[in-house]
Amino acid sequence: QVQLVESGGGSVQAGGSLRLSCAASGYFVGYRCMGWFRQAQEKEREVIALSNTRANYTYYADSVKGRFSISRDFAKNTVLLQMNSLSPEDTAIYYCAAKQGWCDEDYVKYNYWGQGTQVTVSS
Repeated sequence: QVQLVESGGGSVQAGGSLRLSCAASGYFVGYRCMGWFRQAQEKEREVIALSNTRANYTYYADSVKGRFSISRDFAKNTVLLQMNSLSPEDTAIYYCAAKQGWCDEDYVKYNYWGQGTQVTVSS
């Protein structure tokens, strides 16, 4: 059974930075995708950034390109999300997710989820 545990959320002023961390435990067969999604109040969950273990593949949503960066620590089985130049529009609950195989932008394709961590950006 795979478990994902997130940390690093919090409150920050606009223009500030936060770093989220997701530690994975358990065993994946083959390659896998790990990434971050977020869900703002009364909005649908949306993809933010994805990273695949097989290829040097990363994906970023247009809304975070140039501001957010995803990275992997394979030795620690951890995925990080560095968030810079935060704005109030980034306020949401951020979720770490994982799946076998290739990455997919559709959150319903992910069967492993963290508990979520709140990120609040004030103006």
